[in-house]
Amino acid sequence: MTALGYEIDIAADEPEDMIVDEDEAESKPAVKRKGRGFKSETRDARGDGVRSTDKYDQFESTTEEDAAAGRAQRSVEGWIVLVSGLHEESTEEEITDKFADFGEIKNIHLNLDRRTGFVKGYALVEYETYKEAKNAIEAVNGQKLYGQVLHCDFAFIRPPTPVLASERDRDRNIRSRVRRRNRSSSPRRY
Repeated sequence: MTALGYEIDIAADEPEDMIVDEDEAESKPAVKRKGRGFKSETRDARGDGVRSTDKYDQFESTTEEDAAAGRAQRSVEGWIVLVSGLHEESTEEEITDKFADFGEIKNIHLNLDRRTGFVKGYALVEYETYKEAKNAIEAVNGQKLYGQVLHCDFAFIRPPTPVLASERDRDRNIRSRVRRRNRSSSPRRY
């Protein structure tokens, strides 16, 4: 007995007390983990869209203007030109004057730094047609404004066409043969 009148009984666990049924332990499923990085067979088999290998339909350009654009991609509103290399003290009026000669500007956006109030160094100029945007890019690209060279290109471009798996494998085999001639092989990963 202790000073308070309580009796404490401490029993040591003996191996006999803990009986584990091995068949029951094996039949229970493992802990399921959710979240990024944990793969689930059911989700992969279902094709959740992230790891899916399904091919989806792509819309081909139907207008002559889209076909003539080559790698440029039209946004929802129009053809957007990204102008970079702007001086921090450039104004919207100066950029409008520089680009107004090539067509009607639908919209112009200069991103400003919150702390300083100066331009961050780029602008977005939107045109209605591809021809206007292309002419503006060709004419203004490389010109100077406040002593800084302007760089112009389309804000949205199409991704490169996918390479067929057979071509990719063929190229990989050619590169690997060339590499083996010059280097020793690395240890294998398991």
